Amino acid sequence: MVTGQPGRSRWLFVLPLLPLLFAATLLIGGGEWQAALRNNLFDQFQRWHPRPYVEVPVRIVDIDDASLERLGQWPWPRLRLAELLDRLQGVGVAAIGFDVMFAEPDRTSPRAAAELWQLDGGLHKQLLALPDHDQLLAASLRQADAVLGFSVERGRQVVSDGLAPGPTASFVHLGEPQLAWLHRFTSVVPALPLLAAAAKGNGALSFIPDGDGIVRRVPLVIRLDEQPLPGLAAESLRVAQGVPHITLRSAGHLHGFTGAADNGGLGEIRIGDFRIPTSARGELWVHYSPSRPERTIPAWRILAGEIPAEALAGQIVLVGASAQGLMDLRFSPFGVMPGVEAHAQALEQMLAGQFLDRPSWAAGAELAILLAGGLLVGLLAVRTRALLAALACAAVLALVAGGAWLAFRKYGLLLDAASPSLGICLTFVICSLVHHLLSEREQRWIQDAFARYVSPNRVAHLVEHPEDMNLGGHRQDCSFIFTDLAGFTGLLEGMDPGQAVALLNDYLDGMIAIAFAHEGTLDRIVGDAVVIMFSAPVIQPDHRQRALACGLAMDAFASRYARELQAKGIPFGMTRLGIHAGEVIVGNFGGKNMFDYRALGDPINTASRLESVNKHLGTRICISEAIHDAAPEVPVRPVGRLRLKGKSLALAVFEPVTEDEPGRAPLAEYSAAHVLLQANEPQAKARFEQLHAGWPDDPLVALHWLRLQAGEQGDLIVMAEK
Repeated sequence: MVTGQPGRSRWLFVLPLLPLLFAATLLIGGGEWQAALRNNLFDQFQRWHPRPYVEVPVRIVDIDDASLERLGQWPWPRLRLAELLDRLQGVGVAAIGFDVMFAEPDRTSPRAAAELWQLDGGLHKQLLALPDHDQLLAASLRQADAVLGFSVERGRQVVSDGLAPGPTASFVHLGEPQLAWLHRFTSVVPALPLLAAAAKGNGALSFIPDGDGIVRRVPLVIRLDEQPLPGLAAESLRVAQGVPHITLRSAGHLHGFTGAADNGGLGEIRIGDFRIPTSARGELWVHYSPSRPERTIPAWRILAGEIPAEALAGQIVLVGASAQGLMDLRFSPFGVMPGVEAHAQALEQMLAGQFLDRPSWAAGAELAILLAGGLLVGLLAVRTRALLAALACAAVLALVAGGAWLAFRKYGLLLDAASPSLGICLTFVICSLVHHLLSEREQRWIQDAFARYVSPNRVAHLVEHPEDMNLGGHRQDCSFIFTDLAGFTGLLEGMDPGQAVALLNDYLDGMIAIAFAHEGTLDRIVGDAVVIMFSAPVIQPDHRQRALACGLAMDAFASRYARELQAKGIPFGMTRLGIHAGEVIVGNFGGKNMFDYRALGDPINTASRLESVNKHLGTRICISEAIHDAAPEVPVRPVGRLRLKGKSLALAVFEPVTEDEPGRAPLAEYSAAHVLLQANEPQAKARFEQLHAGWPDDPLVALHWLRLQAGEQGDLIVMAEK
């Protein structure tokens, strides 16, 4: 008996509040997962819209691999660094910041050498009479506007007398001091006291990367126990302007608050003429710009005197290392970068006034967006059709993401669209699930009602498995590409397996990307071989032309990839391709427990055979007549009629003409000779002999010449092997 149609309770209208309250609690509580989600969104914004590079007086003097090759391994003698410092100061730079540690004495100094070699007598006295390299560098530092770097650590107690590592900025506080908000460190690794005291300033080199290792913020000021100290970028800007102090302005003072309200951390740092908005912890959000060649000058060129003075005059120069062996590498949203570049990009932002800001009201705005958007989407999900609710949810998510992107793009604001969107999606999913369960209950009522007209078990099965209405496979005309990489097994034996697998992965990524660009279907990957199918599951009337265009693009990529690796001494082999088309059975052949969508039929085997005959013919691509007839405008050379092993009928096969084969005979001359061969004319042998003399490296010319020399006639080639 069929009961009445089930109704819907009014409690569904308050259902969206449950997931919303849960999402709001997570949003307010925060956590590492939320920070990671937010940071990944901000990274993507930067990739979409990197900071436009503005010409400002900031340059990096790079201790790169080329400098190490020319001037010797690191560490360089302090005498050479003193020369570098003198050259920079001599051309009138504004300041020189060293993203390099000088924590230990120079081991190449005369005294250190004498002690190392345990010399005595006159030679020992002569070495001791020579000037100490650290003293020479200190003398150069006294004449320069230079900033040395120091490292800070957490976890062990300060052991030095006095917390400062040398002369640094003095600090002035506007509003209540906010030292408790600054990143706190307990120990310092300063430069040698001789050097630190000689510099005009000393700045912290340490970063505070996020959990994923990416440097998104550069600390402009830190604290060592209770003493504030500047970062390298801030100290370099101070020394460049010749000002004695850095002003720390609290967020409360910035917004006109006093008393207890003035306890929200830092809001701004002033260095001379520059005002820099910061996070509450005294950090500058780095808006990275792409790598620019004019930003960096190799150190060897400075020492060689190749850089004109006007190119460096008035610049703030940061000396750092990008050489991989020195391990001063960091992660940015764009990948690996030298650590000195983070300081340089922070300086560029300060000088150009290009800032990112996560305002204090951001968290409240994100919570409001979550509640308003989630409530709207949730109510629609439980009251309207699934398509309308999904469109509404997509529209709300688009508005949230678009608003965050607009705020970043136009105003430099960092607003988190990811966390509210996640809460909105959670609300939509839960409300839609409840709606779906109710709809299923209604469908069961409909099934009971129609059970009098249609078998109930048949109705239930078709509702749960609509794909079974078209069981098995169906006939379909498709095209296939088979590829195989020659010599990869030998490559594995001759090099590190990890490196070989990495090369193979890059190769397969490129090949599959080309197939997808031509809207091909990846049938399977077997080792280094790839099988691509066209016109299934989506019918493509031009599938033969697509397959040929895709095969030619794959050949061009594979040839270029192999040449690049071979130029590096890696014996990466060539790729062979076979392309054919025909009628096959397409469908699910995986049985009841596994879905395996693929095609079965003789055209697939033929395409595979065409790929393998390349190694006997000396070609890279073989296509069948079915492919050639669909794209007659593509120039090809007829190979002949091949009777593949295991086949009774011959197949006309062609080789597409590519532009990267200088050793091939001219197409017109080869085609004319092949016409004679095909017609079984006696002149064919002489014509191919002439072609072979002129183009001995042409594999098809050599193939037919050898056949004719052996007494064979015509263009029928019987393949004895697969």
